Amino acid sequence: MNAPLGALDRPNSYIGRSVSRPNAKRLLAGRGRYVTDLALPRMLHAAFLRSPYVHARIVSIDTEAARAMPGVRLVATGADLAALCTPWTGTLDHFKGMKSAPQHPLPLDEVTWSGQAVVAVVAESRAEAEDALGAIEIAFEDLPAVADLDAALRPDADRAANGAEDNLCFRARLDTGDVEDRFAAAAHVVEEEFRFGRHTAVTLEPRAILADWDASEGKLTVHHATQTPYQFQDLYSRHYGIPEANVRVIAPDIGGSFGMKLHVYHEDMAVIGLSMLCARPVKFVADRLESFVSDIHARDHRVRARMAVDASGEILAMDVDDATAIGAFSTYPRTSAVEGNQVIRLMGAPYRFRSYRAELSVVFQNKVQTSQYRAVGHPIACAVTERLVDMAAERLGLDPAEIRARNLIPDDAYPCDSPTGYKFEALSHQESLARLKALMDYDGLRAEQATLRARGVHRGIGIASFVEISNPSPAFYGIGGARISAQDGAVVSVTPSGEVRCAISVTEQGQGTETIVGQIVADQLGVPRERVRVTTGDTETTPHGGATWACRGAGIGGETALQAARRLRSNILSLAGTILQAKPADLDLRDGIVVEASSGSERIALSELARIAYFRSDTLPPDTSAQLTVAHHYAPQGYPFAFTNGIQGCHVELDAETGFVTILKHWVVEDCGRIINPLLVDEQIRGGVVQGLGAAFFEECRYDEDGQLTNGSLADYLVPMACEMPDIVVGHIETPTADTVLGAKGCGEAGTAASSAAALNAVNDAMRPFGASIAQLPMTPTRILAALGQF
Repeated sequence: MNAPLGALDRPNSYIGRSVSRPNAKRLLAGRGRYVTDLALPRMLHAAFLRSPYVHARIVSIDTEAARAMPGVRLVATGADLAALCTPWTGTLDHFKGMKSAPQHPLPLDEVTWSGQAVVAVVAESRAEAEDALGAIEIAFEDLPAVADLDAALRPDADRAANGAEDNLCFRARLDTGDVEDRFAAAAHVVEEEFRFGRHTAVTLEPRAILADWDASEGKLTVHHATQTPYQFQDLYSRHYGIPEANVRVIAPDIGGSFGMKLHVYHEDMAVIGLSMLCARPVKFVADRLESFVSDIHARDHRVRARMAVDASGEILAMDVDDATAIGAFSTYPRTSAVEGNQVIRLMGAPYRFRSYRAELSVVFQNKVQTSQYRAVGHPIACAVTERLVDMAAERLGLDPAEIRARNLIPDDAYPCDSPTGYKFEALSHQESLARLKALMDYDGLRAEQATLRARGVHRGIGIASFVEISNPSPAFYGIGGARISAQDGAVVSVTPSGEVRCAISVTEQGQGTETIVGQIVADQLGVPRERVRVTTGDTETTPHGGATWACRGAGIGGETALQAARRLRSNILSLAGTILQAKPADLDLRDGIVVEASSGSERIALSELARIAYFRSDTLPPDTSAQLTVAHHYAPQGYPFAFTNGIQGCHVELDAETGFVTILKHWVVEDCGRIINPLLVDEQIRGGVVQGLGAAFFEECRYDEDGQLTNGSLADYLVPMACEMPDIVVGHIETPTADTVLGAKGCGEAGTAASSAAALNAVNDAMRPFGASIAQLPMTPTRILAALGQF
């Protein structure tokens, strides 16, 4: 059996401690190494001419004048790149009936959204490339645009892409079979139609890529601001016909991702071909305006849902219809159907009802593609569920906390499964609710609320329970045919000077991967954390793995590091036993020194042991195995996912005359299993809450009725700022998963999962005296005033 984790009072015990990030000072000093900073010899720059049309046929392209412009080295069209790159299709095999048209780096005969890249120019400088764009002439034939979600589903609707049989990408249905009976027997039924607006990631660092094709050796090196270098190594290899061993993808420092940097983008794939055509390095960095019309958008759901409850407030059933619009194509290779699939499968997840029916429609339209973004599907499922629970509480005259106490899955009911088929190992909903009420002084806030309402001050309190998916197994993507790994790899070694190096496949995105992996390795080996160096993000120097997505860094990457460190520790103690003529079981490694396990007396420093192994192996017995490097891979086994859970509370004040909402305070109680670094967990939770509140009140990609984006710049697109955000109080519960020694699950999406739901309930609570409600995010002042009947 695996030995349990040690206590925090032993030497070099770092698991569970708040320690600073090793890379923080470097980044604060401006020494970050981003793709934007890189300059290679003979490097060229790419710029793209984009379609002003929402949907149009490409009649002709005249590039002659552009080719003659100063500094221009190449002008490439879709046909030029199609000769090098095989097309891709954004479907997964396990989504039965899913369809999407093949995609090319640049379109061959049709544009399907305003802002789609059509022609590429490569020049000696970005300015020269952009100047040449103005000399390109394209004749377009305008085609009908599919902009409205409901209109897209009509049988006689125009098609978002030519040749498509209809605008339905994917449809799924879940049904336990007894839903209608449950609704017929219910004492109360509450229902609502919800709208969730599009938003986009707005990362500090935009998408950036630098491709370097070496024709002399047939090798491709790509410096790429991505979460998943191994995924792109595979994709560039297969679609450009390059042996995988000849493709190297390097992900240096990444300035935020949030899921946006997971997907294949047409421009990024084009840059590979442009480098091959030019036989020189080619760099592309999206500017902010380009990001708004080419980065994936998120959400865009219309959900009609109802909930049945009995006279005591017990939830009996849910019935859900989710329609989500994704653009003219499904993204590749993870698809645009995953979010909707998780929406319908996470509905009602914290509650113990058994009757459920849901239908999902994933719909094509002529807008920017949508796909996975932080907390994929969670905010929609949580907001719908938690708003219906609040509506049921109001119908029954119950306090929102009380109805949850009656319906949340008991903490002693595990293992159990949801009516949607998810299997839960162990969660802590009831404890989380009790902890939240104490943390926010719930009863005191309710008393204060009543007093203030009598004085005309309208404050609202909202709570929202959530379940978060983390640590996905091979059944998540592998089963659908995507070459996206669920395992991670680590190579841990002792250097000749006695320091430790860990090369690992999970990547650093600013969330602290290097920190937690270093803590785990130091903890399990028994060395000071300062002597552990972690490297990530290079397919040539780190082992293959899934990298960073779905909160898998600690739960899968951390377990990989732990198991590798334990194997290396065993090797070290075995070698020390040989050198010291002692039993390895009688030795321990503490603070970088091999000691007597019983007394703690020092026997030999790790640096001296390494010196002997590397330079004086002749002094060791012939059969000695002086292996101070261990390579280890780990993939999740047991439960398909390591679900986490928690609950959030939001306190707001509404100005009923202006529709403005002031967020007074926000609370989160989360259970991410074993906490490795409480400081980093708190940072992740707070960052996630801010993104969730951004979706609740500020962020929305607005389109006109013709499908043109109307606010594609930071002058018009609102993001939450520090002055608008409240204090965010975080509390923790630990329910480690038994599937791993480490017991960690994930925490990166928990803050986003329920913050918008808690805010939605808080605003509706503030509006109760007016007999009004709102069910559309973001909750802008205009929409709030409309709900209040002011216009």
